[in-house]
Amino acid sequence: MVANRDQFAAYICDEPTLDIVRAMAINMGWPPEKCNKGGLRNAVQSLSITASPNILLVDLSESGDPLNDINALAEVCEPGTVVIAMGQVNDVRLYRDLIASGLHDYLLKPVGPDQIRDTILQAQAMLNAPKAGEAAAERSHVGIMVIGARGGVGASTVATSLAWQLSKNAGHTTALLDLDLHFGTGALTMDLEPGRGLTDAIDNPSRIDGLFIERAMIKANDKLSILSAEAPISSPLITDGSAFFQLQEEFRHAFENTVVDLPRQMLIDYPHLVAETNIAVLVTELTLASARDAIRLLAWLKSNAPAARVLVVANKVQPATLEISRADFETTIERKIDFLIPADPKTAAQAAKLGQPFCEAGKSTKAGAVMKSLTDRCLGMAEEEVAAEKDTGGAKKSLLGKFGDFKSLLPAKPGKK
Repeated sequence: MVANRDQFAAYICDEPTLDIVRAMAINMGWPPEKCNKGGLRNAVQSLSITASPNILLVDLSESGDPLNDINALAEVCEPGTVVIAMGQVNDVRLYRDLIASGLHDYLLKPVGPDQIRDTILQAQAMLNAPKAGEAAAERSHVGIMVIGARGGVGASTVATSLAWQLSKNAGHTTALLDLDLHFGTGALTMDLEPGRGLTDAIDNPSRIDGLFIERAMIKANDKLSILSAEAPISSPLITDGSAFFQLQEEFRHAFENTVVDLPRQMLIDYPHLVAETNIAVLVTELTLASARDAIRLLAWLKSNAPAARVLVVANKVQPATLEISRADFETTIERKIDFLIPADPKTAAQAAKLGQPFCEAGKSTKAGAVMKSLTDRCLGMAEEEVAAEKDTGGAKKSLLGKFGDFKSLLPAKPGKK
């Protein structure tokens, strides 16, 4: 936080919201006259001749082109300013683009005093955070998606085993995100109560931050944290997907690996979930229906996640009762199967009784050995991703750092101190 700047300034389009912001400023001990009538363009005009505050709240309601206007704001803001925007457009693509441009948060109007105050407090916490945290925020991160070609093929079993082995055997800090909100088994597999963290995140995406992640996730072991849900089946999923995007962003800062158990139907409504996936694990069975859907999903991944490295895993394989042979299946999907996991109902039953992931209960089994090989392959791919990242200029930068970095390249404005 820069001491010689104003702590806070706001530029708000409508009087009711302006009154709320002024009352909040007074409660925080800030001068209410720093809360101005007028939106983003007024902010650009004012800040072109005065120093920008530590925290800037700006209203985009009257902006015809929010992204271009935010870029204009970046030109007049000095490095270190935390910018919070609000507006009336409820569009996940706009939200993602605004966050990617470096905004701290985007609030959807109408906004209440508690929501504004919470967001301001989060901005203050970020400004006051020790700089040593920046290194952790920029560490390399590998995202793994596990998708079932059909229901019941065992994608969740593979996802929980992968997450467990990445954390327990490899010692990587790992997040397991189970996006089957109504029938997910991520927590159940490890004999844990899922809590309300994931449903709260969907209901209040603007509250998702590092502290929220720390409180909402449940610990499976020292290195593995789980975010899962058992939402009432009478409550349909109503979300624009912004919560999922925010969760993935926070996971990138907090963990070395993220494993997402992704129901295939989620791909239709929220294709951005795989946008930055490093490894996609497609779990299938050797059946006609699985072959058909594997073809469709492989084509979808090629179009929507072209940078992802895809592994095909055939699960629950019983050679004596195959519907389609391995050779015929591979010919049909026009690629090799990477791993064949034999059917092992005895180990699956034992894992359920012990409240353990399949890989832990079946360490000494053939199926467990294949699970370990799959994890080793993912670890090898992860190391290659990290090496490639370093070769192309280092780890990915935190989105929240881009705003300041972009502005730091601009020449200083005359008369600014």
